[in-house]
Formats: sequence, structure tokens, C-alpha cells
Amino acid sequence: MTYCVAALVDEGISYCSDSRTSAGVDQINTYSKMFRFGQDGNRQFVILSAGNLATTQAVIEQLSKDISTQAAINLNTVADMGEAADYIGQLSVNEQTKSGGGNIYEATFILGGQILGNPPHLSLIYPQGNHISTSKETPFLQIGETKYGKPILDRIITPQTSLNMAALCSLVSMDSTMRSNLSVGPPIDIQLYHTDSFIGGEYYHLPEDSEYLRDVNRIWNERMIESVAGMPPLDSALAETGDNGSGPVL
Repeated sequence: MTYCVAALVDEGISYCSDSRTSAGVDQINTYSKMFRFGQDGNRQFVILSAGNLATTQAVIEQLSKDISTQAAINLNTVADMGEAADYIGQLSVNEQTKSGGGNIYEATFILGGQILGNPPHLSLIYPQGNHISTSKETPFLQIGETKYGKPILDRIITPQTSLNMAALCSLVSMDSTMRSNLSVGPPIDIQLYHTDSFIGGEYYHLPEDSEYLRDVNRIWNERMIESVAGMPPLDSALAETGDNGSGPVL
């Protein structure tokens, strides 16, 4: 019931998440899956969540509590993004254990941000508490219903992609996912972070009746149809194969 994507490019990090937590014939529930923490001028974090809602809520609440009580380890004291990912991963494992364990209580997170003295960083935190990071070859991370929105990310996003283009690409990826899977849906949250700014960047909240969302869906659909219609006709391949078009002889 989730799709979240974050892209790390030279200009910064773009985050995009849906808000649907369940969808039935007569009931649709929504809950934001994007959370921001930080100290302006020193560090900024954005967390995207997927999986068991009770687990993700408990982890986010514990992160806030640790900051407010000035716990020895909290997002304001971690030395780098790797330590932050380890910390969130351990909180997640603890909450799953308290709930009784098992796949039903699992949660996955994307953690992105920057700490003063370090470059921006993106990590995907697995339910087991371990994590991986982006690379030059794959500068984006996804959680939830990842398969429908991945092709456009593979084709377009590189470290040199502009931050705005990365955000638009993520939104089109979200649109493709929503079209193919009704369990993913608006409101859509988009957050941008600019490299070395150490402040929260532009934030966009797009509800279900957003005219902009409708325009993105309509224009993307029209452009895909035009692109397929503009492909070379299939019979032009006959000249390359030397086939007369009659097919294989059995």
C-alpha cells in the first residue's frame, strides 16, 4: 500500500511519497509517509516509510522523543548518515520485536539528508536493520510498489540530472505506479533538499483533486502514445532480416 522514491543528484535530494495506507471497496485510508527532522545550518534529514503502519509510527515517535529528551543517541547527535541509518534500523528492529516479530510487523525506510562536514547521502534501511546506499550507477532508492515506476528512473536519473528534473521524474514514476496499482494513491508529498543548504527546501503537497496531478497524468499519457505512434513501422524490420514476412516454416 505504498510507493516512495528518493533520488540523490549533484544538486541535492528529491523525495516523493504517496499517502495511501489501505484501499478497499468502501474505504480508503491515508497517512503521510514522509517525515523531516533537522537543525538548520547543521543537519537535515528526511525519512520515507513503508510497511506496517504501527511500526513506522512507533519509530518516528521514538525519533522525536529521543530528540526532545536529549537521549545520548538521537538524530541531533549522530556523527554521520551511516550512524543515523544504524540508529533508525535498530529502533525498527526493537519495535518489531516488541510487537511479536514476523513479516506482518516489518517496516522499511529511506533515510536521506546531510550532516555538516559530510556530503548528502541516501540509505535504504531494511526490516532487519541493515542498510544500503545509492551509487553512481543507481542514484535513486525505492520502497513499496517499486516495479511500475522503475523504468523511467533507470532511463533518466543520473548524478548530473537537475534536482527539479529528478523531482519531476519521480512524480511521473509515481503516476505510473498509481495507474497500475490502486493501492498507491494521493495525496502525494514532494520534498527537495539542496546540497550544502542545511535547511528544509521546497515542499509540495498534492491532494487527489490537484489540477497539477491531473495535468501530469494527461500529458505523460499523451506523450507516451505519441512516442509509440512515432516508432518506425514494424515491417521496416523485414529488410534487416531478409524475411519475406511469411514467418518460419514448420
